Order: sequence, then structure tokens, then C-alpha cells
Amino acid sequence: METRARVAGVELYFNDLKKARAFYADTLGLQISDEDPQRYARFRVGAGFICLERKGSESYPSLDKAVLFFEVSDLQAAIHAIGDERFVERQAKWAVLHDPEGHNVLLLER
Repeated sequence: METRARVAGVELYFNDLKKARAFYADTLGLQISDEDPQRYARFRVGAGFICLERKGSESYPSLDKAVLFFEVSDLQAAIHAIGDERFVERQAKWAVLHDPEGHNVLLLER
């Protein structure tokens, strides 16, 4: 039996699921792999997934603190494509923007 765990996915909670879905699909360009518009939207990311869940739709909610990390080949090109004004912090090899409910989305240059 394998004893090491690997990350399979991440789930974030949102009050406004429609707005969150639009950010991850339109701003970050992620592809929807599954969704129930009243409850969740799931995006395939490499071998894993990111699931956006409407707050209150499950009986075992988690805390809201979260940071998502995405690797990009050209950080400056990614910043330009998304819109320079959307970023709250930038360094030489990374930059941070917020999704619609304030979760940190950090882009790392490969």
C-alpha cells in the first residue's frame, strides 16, 4: 500500500459561484471539467483539479484561508494578458492577484 499522499485537488468556497467561475474560466483560462451551476464548478489542472463550491452547500465547511499557485513560462506576458492593474503584489519571479472573494492566486515563473 502506498503511504505517501499526492495532491489530487483543491476546493475553495464562494458566496458568488457564478462570479468565481467566470474569474477562473475567463481571467485564468482554466477549462471546466464538471459542474452543477447551483453548487460547484470543477476545473482540470494538470493531473489534479480545482473545485469552486458555493458556501453552505455542504455540511462540513472549511476555513476560508487559501492560496493557489500556478506556474507560468513567462510571468510578464501572463501579467500583461490578465491586466497589470489586477495584481496586488509583484516580484521578479512571482505575482499575486485576488479572485472575486479575495483568495490569493499566485503566479510563479518556471
